[in-house]
Amino acid sequence: MDPVNKALWCVESRFASEISLDEIADVSGVSRYHLCRAFGTATGQSVMRYVRGRRLTEAARKLAAGAPDILSVALDWGYGSHEAFTRAFREQFGLTPDALRERRDLEALTLVEPIMLDDTLRTKLEPPRIAPGKARLIAGLQARFEDANTSGIPMLWQRFGPHIGHVPGQLGMTCYGVCLNAEDGSFDYLAGVEVRSADELPNGFTIARLAATEHAVFTHRDHISSIKNTFMAIWQDWLPNSGRKAAEAPCYEVYDERFDARTGNGVTEIWIPLQPL
Repeated sequence: MDPVNKALWCVESRFASEISLDEIADVSGVSRYHLCRAFGTATGQSVMRYVRGRRLTEAARKLAAGAPDILSVALDWGYGSHEAFTRAFREQFGLTPDALRERRDLEALTLVEPIMLDDTLRTKLEPPRIAPGKARLIAGLQARFEDANTSGIPMLWQRFGPHIGHVPGQLGMTCYGVCLNAEDGSFDYLAGVEVRSADELPNGFTIARLAATEHAVFTHRDHISSIKNTFMAIWQDWLPNSGRKAAEAPCYEVYDERFDARTGNGVTEIWIPLQPL
């Protein structure tokens, strides 16, 4: 069983009681970092946001059924006070627990039901090559994205496109999509090129330093719009079964002459940093 399905099982088995991200990662057999990347890629949300959504959904069902005491419902689902429960409930559903109990109708609420992953989306990976990597300085435009909504990444590339070939100190025409500063449910994405130094970069540019550590290099040959499926296969299938662990460092996509930016077709490489053996 892959780590995301293990995490889903763990959450569904225990979310009524205290449960931490560390505990879920331990049950899943991977690091917190690995689990956050894998879970976010597969489900579009963070692990603990899913835990909170499941708790509040079950609490909503109790309230809609006419639970006599809101504080008891709050305590049953992990909230230490009426106020904390009300704040979280309003943020999740847009109304207070009292209003739902009075209305007794769940129709207008977006409930968080147990996730069932669609395995038909999984990509069969080509065996990766293990490469030493090279220290690189990448400069470009960066934005923050939620795992649930990465639709703005193509627009980020569109904004960066006119700079390609004109960035001060640019080395070659290969482009890099760098994923960094990943947390539970969000990450920064930098669309950029390799440069000699950070001197004289245009206003608004950000830099990322890629370390010369060992990487597993995967090849994505389908249209770029399906690259998420390849990432899912890496985090859920290859890494858990490889005997290797991902390093907590930026992973990145490489777009060289084999990729056609006009059509989105061609070859993209995905470089995943590995911890030393």
